[in-house]
Amino acid sequence: MLDLPKFKAAAVQAAPVFLDTNATVDKVCDLIGEAAGNGAGLVAFPEVFVAGYPYWSWVMNPVEGSPWFEKLARSAIEIPGPEITKIAQAAARHKVNVVIGVNERSPYGIGTIYNTLVTIADDGRILGRHRKLVPTWAEKLTWAPGDASALRVHETSIGRLGALACGENTNTLARFALLAQGELVHVASYIALPVAPPDYDMADAIKVRAAAHSFEGKVFTIVSCSTISQEIIEAVSASHPQARESLSRSNSAFSGILGPDGRVIGEPLIDDEGIIYADIDLSRCIQPRQMHDITGHYNRFDVFDLRVNRRAHQPAHFDDADVDGSSAIPDTAAETVQESEQ
Repeated sequence: MLDLPKFKAAAVQAAPVFLDTNATVDKVCDLIGEAAGNGAGLVAFPEVFVAGYPYWSWVMNPVEGSPWFEKLARSAIEIPGPEITKIAQAAARHKVNVVIGVNERSPYGIGTIYNTLVTIADDGRILGRHRKLVPTWAEKLTWAPGDASALRVHETSIGRLGALACGENTNTLARFALLAQGELVHVASYIALPVAPPDYDMADAIKVRAAAHSFEGKVFTIVSCSTISQEIIEAVSASHPQARESLSRSNSAFSGILGPDGRVIGEPLIDDEGIIYADIDLSRCIQPRQMHDITGHYNRFDVFDLRVNRRAHQPAHFDDADVDGSSAIPDTAAETVQESEQ
């Protein structure tokens, strides 16, 4: 008999302690405790919440923004590492699943940073580390493109869980790749983007993207978006005063929870900090699929054929065997350079 989970989801809308990794990790742990105390089984955090978004790339030229890049690189974390371990311990302590965005520094290149989503189980295990496939627009000045090695749906205590970062939620093939793995709960992480073009309503755009995925896939979508704090505005404006006005625009952040019919459950948060909660019953994903199950009967897989390369990117492949086939160094000292999911 099919028995689907029921749980409470929490979407955090908040600002990090800008470029202060340790203080932001402490804030994350406090928010996990608060959400779990209110009964949440899943807590979703914004894109690159640890510990900030490169707003300077939108308001400065590359030369002006370069010193800021160094600050971000220094505040980035490695995975595994003490920062993500502390967050995972909080998840285990409060028995809650967590999806959080971080700036991840490559262990092989200190100037290479990834926009990474980390999925953590309610026992503290790191289930996945997904690096944003394509940095969006000005973000290419900051982040390297990721790969699909962790474009995966994870079996958790609250159901099959997938996640994408910001603009990835407009990538139809990336979204379908998750749905095709049986995704029922989708976390869409975002940042507030007040520097968008004047006629672009970021909050409404986030809602439209989330509604599309929920309705097309008949899944629940948990949207978590950062806010842009006065601290961030003051920091960036101090070196580029013209940025103050564009960084202060309203309707730049939307967080909320949407059902499999594409509608928002309860009231979303626009711009303000807080935590949104909603009760999720995954059995609600069944009936709508009688009409449209795009990963099942409502598709033509003899017509469409999606292939996903999930091989991990790595800087080099090393062959250390000598001519007789033995290892050039003792097995106990051998190390691999292949980056793999931890």
